Amino acid sequence: MAGIELPDWAQIMWEDLGSPDLDGIDSIISGDLMERRHGLRRDDLVEIQLDARAMSEGEDLWLRGRLLSSGKTSLEILSTDGEHIYLARDVIVRVKLIAHTRPAYIDDAELLEFEREDQKRRSKLHEKVEKKTKGIDDSHLWG
Repeated sequence: MAGIELPDWAQIMWEDLGSPDLDGIDSIISGDLMERRHGLRRDDLVEIQLDARAMSEGEDLWLRGRLLSSGKTSLEILSTDGEHIYLARDVIVRVKLIAHTRPAYIDDAELLEFEREDQKRRSKLHEKVEKKTKGIDDSHLWG
C-alpha cells in the first residue's frame, strides 16, 4: 500500500479483507483500449453521497463501506458499522472510489474461478430440483 492513503474507516475495512496489495490494481483510464481497466469492482472501498430528499432530516448523507455487488437497480454495501445495505441507485447522487481491492474483472482469476464453480453448483442444483419435482428421472425416455 505504498502510494495509497486510506481514510481511517477504509483502513479498518482493508485490514478486514486481509490487507490486499493495492498497488497495480488501480484504474487505467487512458491509453490503449485493450489495456484500460476502470469502473466499480467487487470489494471496492467507496463513499456514496445520498439524495437528501430520500433521507430523514439530520441523517448523514454519506454512506461509507465496501461494495459487495452491483445490479441494475441497486448496490449492495457492507457499511463501516457492519450493516448489510441494499441501496437503490435512484437515491445515489455520487460515488467516490476510495480504493480498488481486487484486480479488474477480466484480470481477476479468483473471481472468474469462483463464478465458474458457482455456475457448476447451480447447474447441479437445478438438475436435482428438476428430478425431484418430476418424481422420476425419465425425461430422456419417449412416449
